[in-house]
Amino acid sequence: MDAERQRRGHGELEAEVLAALWAADEALTANQVLGALGSGLAYTTVVTALSRLHAKGVLSRVPVGRAYAYRPVTDEPGMAARRMRQVLESEVDRQVVLARFVSELSEHDEQVLRQLLGEGG
Repeated sequence: MDAERQRRGHGELEAEVLAALWAADEALTANQVLGALGSGLAYTTVVTALSRLHAKGVLSRVPVGRAYAYRPVTDEPGMAARRMRQVLESEVDRQVVLARFVSELSEHDEQVLRQLLGEGG
């Protein structure tokens, strides 16, 4: 395994695993995820990543023989929304954070947000 592959950034492997699962039309076992990643990863590394994602509530799993098959609980936009909510929930003054967030939106994004919130055009 080359050194660059060994030194992934924080969350990089989990992102790769999620991408492989999103690309699949069905739940995948750790072996199938390992095959989809096409890298020099160890099986146990993939199992650990899948287990951690499951523990975080990002994946659901069903028994398949002596293993599990995993599926994301949401799509990519849903995952981005989840991360945004987690950041917001970690802040003490949510109102200030939301105000700053809205003030930094592009005009188009602000318009979309207003429409989604039912404030009209």
